[in-house]
Order: sequence, then C-alpha cells, then structure tokens
Amino acid sequence: MSTLFARHALLPEGWRGDVLIEWDAAGAITAVRAGAAAGEGTETVEYALPGMINLHSHSFQRALGGRTEKAGQYVAGGAQDSFWTWRDLMYRFARNITPAHIEAIAAQLFSECLRHGYTSLCEFHYVQRAPDGAMYPRPAETAERVIAAARLTGIGVTMLPVLYSYSGFGESALKPEQQRFKTDVQDVLRVIEALEPLRDAQTEVGVAPHSLRAASVAQINAVLAALPQDRPVHIHIAEQQQEVRQSLDWSGRRPVEWLLDHVDVDQRWCLVHATHLTRDEVDRMAGSGAVAGLCLTTEANLGDGLFPLEQFLAAGGRFGIGSDSHISQSPVEELRWLEYGQRLQHQRRNIAVSPSERQVGDFLWQGALRGGAQAAGRPVGALAPGRRADVIVLDDDHPNLYGLALDEVLGSFVFSGNDNLVKDVMVGGQWVVRNQQHVAQQAIAARFKQTMAELREFR
Repeated sequence: MSTLFARHALLPEGWRGDVLIEWDAAGAITAVRAGAAAGEGTETVEYALPGMINLHSHSFQRALGGRTEKAGQYVAGGAQDSFWTWRDLMYRFARNITPAHIEAIAAQLFSECLRHGYTSLCEFHYVQRAPDGAMYPRPAETAERVIAAARLTGIGVTMLPVLYSYSGFGESALKPEQQRFKTDVQDVLRVIEALEPLRDAQTEVGVAPHSLRAASVAQINAVLAALPQDRPVHIHIAEQQQEVRQSLDWSGRRPVEWLLDHVDVDQRWCLVHATHLTRDEVDRMAGSGAVAGLCLTTEANLGDGLFPLEQFLAAGGRFGIGSDSHISQSPVEELRWLEYGQRLQHQRRNIAVSPSERQVGDFLWQGALRGGAQAAGRPVGALAPGRRADVIVLDDDHPNLYGLALDEVLGSFVFSGNDNLVKDVMVGGQWVVRNQQHVAQQAIAARFKQTMAELREFR
C-alpha cells in the first residue's frame, strides 16, 4: 500500500481534516480515513482534492489555439465571423496533420491539462483517415496515437471514436474537406474493436456520434446495439442557433427534442454543449440522467451562447466541464465562466448553489466531478475506496490561500486571481506533476515545437 496524508482533503461529503489516503499497486484507492494520523515517512500535504475530469476534448485543436482570431471579411456593422467560419479554418488545419503530429500535440495538451488539475479526459476523436481520405492500415491508428500520448503523460483517457457520415441534416453528402473524418457504422465498430486490447484501469473506450447533422438516428441505434451497455456515449448537440433552425427545417423538431424522441438517452450519455434548449427540453434532458457537457471557454470563443444552467440544476440535471478546442487548459477557467455567464445573463450573483451547498466554488467543483466521472465511464472523481488515486495538491504557500477558512478555499481557488494554484498532481497513484512541472515536460515540449514548425509549412 502507498499513502498520502492531507491535513485537509475534499471528500464526497465535503472537507475533512487529517485524512489518510491509501492506494494499491494498481492505483486504486483502498481506504480513506478522516481524523487519522500520518504514519512515519508518509508524505504530508495541506490541501488535497480529487482531480477534475475533462469530459470533452479534440486534442489536435490545441495546435490551432490563437490562430483563428483574425476577422474575416468586414462589412457594414462589423465582421461576420461565426462558429461556421471557424470550422472552415479548422478543416483546413486538419487536412495536413499526421499521426505523429496528433500524438505530439496530444502529449503537449495532456501535460498542460495535468498541470492545471485535470487528471482524466474524454477524447471526442474524429480525425480517423489519412489526408487522402483512405483508412490507415491500422483502422485505429490515430486513436492509438492519442492513447499513447495519454500513457506518456499519465492522464486517464476515455477514447470516443466518432461516427461521422454526413455534412448536414437529411444525410447530406460529406464535403471534400470532411473526408478525413468519414466513418460509417462498421468503420466505428472496427476502430472500437481494435482498441479493445488497450482498455485498462487508465483507459476506457466508448463512442461518439458526432451530431445529428453527421449521423442518422438509424446509425446511432445500430452502433448502440453493438456496443456493450456500460460504455459512455457522447454527442454534440444544439450548439448553435443555425443548427437548431436546420433541425426544425428538416424534421420539425429541435435537436435535443428529436434525439430524446428517437433514441434511448440515459445515464451513459453526455450531451455536449446543448446550448439552445426550450424549457421542455431542459426538463426532459435532466430527467434522462444524461450529463450536460459544458465547454465554456470554447463556447464563448465561438460565440455559441449560454447554457440554461439555473433551469437545468433546478430540474435535477447533472453537468461536467470540458476544454473542447483547448484555448484554455484550466478547469478553474471553465468553472469560473460557467458561473460568470449565468451572472451576466441573470444580473445576479452566486447562481450555482443548492439548499445544502451555498459555497459556489464547492458546488461547482463537486458537481463537475460527479458529472465528469459519469461521462467518462471510469471510477474517478472522488477520494473514496474503489476510485482511482487521482489527487491534486494545492499550493498552500500561495497568497490566495493565506488565512482562509476551510470553506473558503475552493472559492478562492476558482474565483481569485489567474495564477495556477495546482502544485502537485497524482494519477492512478503516480506523481506526474511536481512543483507545477510535468515529469516529462521538456521532452514533450520539444516534440510539440517540432510539430508546430512542420505544420507552419502548410499554411
């Protein structure tokens, strides 16, 4: 057994003092005891929290960050850029990346996510084919590269091969620039089968119908029928108003409404974004048990809109956070803007609370842990027996944590300043970040710099 002693640890029931955490050689927590004593030689920390789950990632887009912030054509009233013009830029970028590039970019991203407190990640993976549109000899080549990056860095991963057959509602043919993403039901099932030997305590494999624009209901149900029933299922949905209008024009139903009417959506589902909902859709989505996958920095960057969080929470809905396009790798920033967006929308403060939890930081962190763990389909998100030993340690020497009452710590962590307060990070019982440095940071950064130099040649 290995041990860690925390003077203060965030457990599922809240903060507790003098907590001894034990885990086995496989990285699973075997015991958590509050009011304990530190054994001789046991490492002692001040503040220990469960690592956060990043429930939505397109890792290759990390290399695109900051490169799409130039306005396109300027007309009367301002530039007319949107999610859809950004998507065209992303397609051009994705055209030239190789499997080696994918692995190097993912490793850089994962090291950054770890340093900021993410210990698990769900990879919504849709670059499946070669640049010429052919499948690689190994059908899971690019997914395997992402998993290799996860293993190099130490982050836990849920790999979600994407079903991507159409360019729009009504089974419209894919555009030439989308050919690298093309998969049908059999393609996706072959990728999942190829990844099966890689499943272990740190790696799960689910599936992701890209969206109702890119996958038909018949295809979605066919994949679900062939997939083990405990595997996670993620989908992009209702991210943009234009998407909602297109769905209405095609089916007479809004995207979430159409999905819930035609697919058995339950607790293994994560509905990513789900930005534009009616009150009935909010209630039905919450009642399904699905997780709302909220990616605040990307949704803001793309001009998507604001998720109806207050209504969703009132209906008993579950949420988690993701960094999506990775213009930020910080769970603090996602949670901060989840709350701030609601404050701006409602012109009130302290929205994300409940009758039993009035501290906004605690409510957000604990809620995102629960929803993220559910969406990942892995035993993570809590310092409790049977869960993975995924722990982040806060920098108790930082001024933001001086003189705080214990119930103020998470509030300061989430809402005070822009320094990274994560000092050390453990995943599966192994320290992967020490003193804010990833253990393989220099080698990972060198590969990423070389990759970026190669990709610049294609601009």
